[in-house]
Amino acid sequence: MDEYFLDLRNFFRYIKIERGCVPRSTDLDQISIDDLDLDLVRSVKLSDVYSYMNYLSRDRAKHANSPDTGYGLTPAARARKIAAIRSFYKYITSKAKLMDENPMQDLDSPRLKKALPHYLSLDESIQLLESVDGENKERDYCILIIFLNCGLRISELVGLNLTDIRNDQLRVLGKGNKERILFLNEACRQAIDDWLAVRGTQGIIDKNALFITRRHTRMTTDAVHYMIKKRLTAAGLDASMYSAHKLRHTAATLMLQNGVDVRTLQEVLGHDHLNTTQIYTHVDSDDLRTAAKANPLGRARRKKSTPPSLPDGENK
Repeated sequence: MDEYFLDLRNFFRYIKIERGCVPRSTDLDQISIDDLDLDLVRSVKLSDVYSYMNYLSRDRAKHANSPDTGYGLTPAARARKIAAIRSFYKYITSKAKLMDENPMQDLDSPRLKKALPHYLSLDESIQLLESVDGENKERDYCILIIFLNCGLRISELVGLNLTDIRNDQLRVLGKGNKERILFLNEACRQAIDDWLAVRGTQGIIDKNALFITRRHTRMTTDAVHYMIKKRLTAAGLDASMYSAHKLRHTAATLMLQNGVDVRTLQEVLGHDHLNTTQIYTHVDSDDLRTAAKANPLGRARRKKSTPPSLPDGENK
């Protein structure tokens, strides 16, 4: 059911209680609004909305059959409910002409703090890379270094083929089958070479797949997620805070911190729009090559303390 309708339904259920239309002891979820009339709608004042928000934050949360989620206890949920009420009254005054004045004219939505994405610091990124050892170390290191340097989406990474690599260029097939070319810095090229040296060719089902499992199949997104969590834990980092997408955030943050301009980063990450008002901007190959070199992890090297291992990955 549409959230807009649900928000308005619960609001007018509350109003019916406050106006004495139903006994105060009535369960909010059991109140019908089929008989809602214009008189009740017109009776609502701005103070009723504030009272309703307090109710959601206090009494509703204590209700035995009402879980906290979905009842306006988070800033985002409160903002959504206020927006629904404000839109409703704007419509019946401006469009439907059922009221002369909008009682919600001065109703403001709460300001929401923009959540900053979690990302690894440079030191944490190096810590993660330096900890890679044991089974599948060449493959896993290569995956991590590509994530941290190129900022790929996980779907883009598992879709990489051997034929997508040409010298220092990487062909990436992004959202909507949109193709882009990224330039590989020295760290990425070396990691790919190290992985291909042990990848083998015998028995591989998808012979063009860049990253394969011990069962010789293309790695899935689940397998990559599992590997990342395992490697984060082995590095002493909080695996619950990070994911493949957080590694993409890390790459973007490190490049921005090291001088890559936002428009160039837009192409590196494969975003169609810089924001809702900016159209796609072309960046030439020299800028893209500079972006690849600007990542401070472009000089990272895998420690070769043990002999290369054969691929023996997780097939999730």
